[in-house]
Formats: sequence, C-alpha cells, structure tokens
Amino acid sequence: MELVAEERPGLLLVSVGAERIDAAAAIQFKDRMRELVQAHDGTTRIMLDMSRVAFLDSSGLGAVVAVLKLVGPDRQLELAGLTPTVEKVFRLTRMDSVFTVHPLVPDGPRNAG
Repeated sequence: MELVAEERPGLLLVSVGAERIDAAAAIQFKDRMRELVQAHDGTTRIMLDMSRVAFLDSSGLGAVVAVLKLVGPDRQLELAGLTPTVEKVFRLTRMDSVFTVHPLVPDGPRNAG
C-alpha cells in the first residue's frame, strides 16, 4: 500500500496512492498508517488525501475507522478529496458525521519530510 506522508505546519498530509482500499489492502493500509502516525507523534492533525481512491468496501471503511481510533482523542484524523463513490460509502454509513471531510486537499506550504 503506497502512502506518502508530507509534513506541513501543524498537519501531516498522507496521500493514498492506491485506487482501492478493500479486504486485500485493508491490513497493509492500517499497518502503514500506524507506522506514520507513530513516527509523527507530535502532529495533532492528520489529513488523509483519498483523491486517488476509487473504491472502498466495508473492510476499507473499517481500516479508516481503525486509524481514527489509533490516532486517539487528542489528535484529529480528517479526510480530503473523496471521490463520489467513496463519499457515498461514508454518507450511507453516516461516517461523514464522524470525520471532518474536506472537498479538496488544502494548498499550503510544503516541508520536506
């Protein structure tokens, strides 16, 4: 599972490089996100850029929720760039009320990282 982390002031932006987060990819996604979240322990906002994800099944949704639990109550996990199909999954399951969802990834200064 290709996940690319980019540090921005006060934010860790994680871009999902895969087109699918399904049963086959969910465990890899969770494991890789766990590594990134732990490596950036001081960051309070984590944004998941899902603009390349065209398909998300219940296993993928469960993996995203597991990452939410992993970041804990003192940090935020936000979502950005949901494709229409993925947005529909979040809306139908009412997970759009659990996550802060941004239509686009915000532009901002980029730091190496």
